[in-house]
Amino acid sequence: MGSATTVQAGDLEVRISNPDRIYFPDLGLTKLDLVNYYLAVGDGIVRALRERPCMLHRFPSGLAGEKVHQKRVPNGAPPWLETVRVTFPRYHRHADELCVTKLADVIWAVQMSTVEFHPWNSRRADTEKPDEWRIDLDPMPDCTYDRVRRVAAVAREVLDDLGITGYPKTSGGRGLHIYVRIKPEWEFGEVRRAALAFAREVERRAPDDVTTTWWRKDRDPAKLFVDYNQNARDHTIASAYSVRGVAAGTVSTPIEWSEIPDADPHDFTIKTVPDRFTRLGDLHATIDDTAYDLTTLLEWAERDGLETPPED
Repeated sequence: MGSATTVQAGDLEVRISNPDRIYFPDLGLTKLDLVNYYLAVGDGIVRALRERPCMLHRFPSGLAGEKVHQKRVPNGAPPWLETVRVTFPRYHRHADELCVTKLADVIWAVQMSTVEFHPWNSRRADTEKPDEWRIDLDPMPDCTYDRVRRVAAVAREVLDDLGITGYPKTSGGRGLHIYVRIKPEWEFGEVRRAALAFAREVERRAPDDVTTTWWRKDRDPAKLFVDYNQNARDHTIASAYSVRGVAAGTVSTPIEWSEIPDADPHDFTIKTVPDRFTRLGDLHATIDDTAYDLTTLLEWAERDGLETPPED
């Protein structure tokens, strides 16, 4: 356990301590296996995290041990590591969070026992203006994956009507996420209001499958919740290509729209995604090509009398 090795991450070398420590006991995968996974999908994970404040979900003893949610980069980080300062006015605090600009930043985080990467939906140029709208198709406990697939098709239909291209990915769990690049012209509250208007339209078109009910206790447990609140300030979800801290080693994986009817999210794991990435490349490679406007969605919100939803 006291051994160490060095890996090449782009132009930099990163020292990996305890490379043989078991991180995924059910799969027999080690810390070094996790490092090699992130090296294999390097372009994709860096694109997903680039310039964003990033919270780290760390497992210092592997999945069998305690999970740590870490916002602040610790003292002693290498001089080449970049950070971005974000404030938390409610608590009169701030944090210098990891700001990935290169692959070595990711591998350093894995060396620090990070398994999951949870970035903000804004970038350091202006952390208060999101440039990413996140559509979280969140199944309730009794919701089937067939229902998730049906709702994804409806969500795409609404996006098409808006003239917007969405980029789907598995959540690494039972749901799906769809990401949209937006112009960084609105604050978090307005982005959430637009997201609520979108969710209500999906609910109108699929009332038997979808709920937008705010309180969890009031939702139908067999329906899918379109979680607009994932666009709230400082709310984060696992990035594209992030491994999830679960025994199966699933990965939040970009997929084609055409794959959704047949793809099983459990097929996308730390073991299978590297080969897929080699074959297909990053399916989100063009996500930054076009930034979309939220004006129509905000007009829908005005039409429907929707206020900015409260944060949970």
